[in-house]
Amino acid sequence: MFKELLQRLLDPAPARLDNEDARLALTALLVRIARSDHNYSEMEKDRIDRILTTRYGLDTGGTLILREQAEAMEAEAPDTVRFTRAIKDAVAYEDRTGVIEALWQVALADGHRDANEDALLRLSASLLGVSDVDSAMARKRAEAAE
Repeated sequence: MFKELLQRLLDPAPARLDNEDARLALTALLVRIARSDHNYSEMEKDRIDRILTTRYGLDTGGTLILREQAEAMEAEAPDTVRFTRAIKDAVAYEDRTGVIEALWQVALADGHRDANEDALLRLSASLLGVSDVDSAMARKRAEAAE
């Protein structure tokens, strides 16, 4: 399942993802940011679960399944550069700015900013084609939601 989606994402001209595949790919980015400081905490998992519940209207079981699938996909995904660039080509800009806000929420979930998370978040925003202004606004919205 993941290999097929990853192959489609890494195609030189990826097709627009259907809703289910987009959810999985974007959730994998949330997992990647949470794992980037080598401390994938329960607070970060909880934040991801709350984001998924709110964003996609999932029940507890659906949220858990999606996060677990995303964890497996993230572990198989190639480097962030190719993975994120592929998502950029397959996901609408509005959805990408929302992902940056969600990434900030996950990065801030444990109460402190980690240099690895910051670096990966800046890289992801850039590779997703999200402007510095929109990324800064997403960070401020995430901080206000804390």
